[in-house]
This record gives sequence, C-alpha cells and structure tokens, in this order.
Amino acid sequence: MLAIARGLLSRPRLLIIDELSLGLAPKILDMLFPVLIDLNAKGLSILRVEQMASYALAVTHRTCVMEKGRVLLEGPSRDLAHDDRVLDAHLGRRKAARAWAIRADAAGSG
Repeated sequence: MLAIARGLLSRPRLLIIDELSLGLAPKILDMLFPVLIDLNAKGLSILRVEQMASYALAVTHRTCVMEKGRVLLEGPSRDLAHDDRVLDAHLGRRKAARAWAIRADAAGSG
C-alpha cells in the first residue's frame, strides 16, 4: 500500500500495479479496490497485473488474459467474466462444480 501511495504522489496519468493482492489480507483488498475504482473514475488510468482473476475482472474495464507470456484472450472485463474459457482456466468455477458433481455421484453410488 505504501508503494501505491508513493506512486500517486507524482500525480501520474498511468499507475502500473503488479500483483496488488500478493501478501495482502482479503479485508485489506476489500478496502483498497474501491479506492482504485474511485481513482480510475477520476481519470487515472490503471494497468494491473493480477493472478486473482476474480478481483481483477470485478474492478477493470478491459482484461488481457495471458499465459506463459502469450495473450490468450482480451476484451471487456464484463464479457470475459462470463467466458467459459476464463471460468475454466482462471476462476475454477466450472472445474470446481464438475469436481463436486463427480464426488457427489461417487458418494451416491457407493
């Protein structure tokens, strides 16, 4: 958080943030993301590199999904948040649902 504050002191037009969520408690992230949204609404462009896809998709306008240095998908965040490829590979929702269904089937058949 100190690094972000120091970056804002020079009143930049673009703030680049790498792995904001790394090492921060979820409560801190829940307080910090609304601040970034507000800064963006006031005209500050923000480029974020983030592995926590759910946070990134929730607070960004555009998303570029990369893997091993290659761009796999890009587009409006609201669209990518519902894209099956993103859900499967980066949010784990569908994989978790499938795994739960498999476990439930296995438990029911035994």
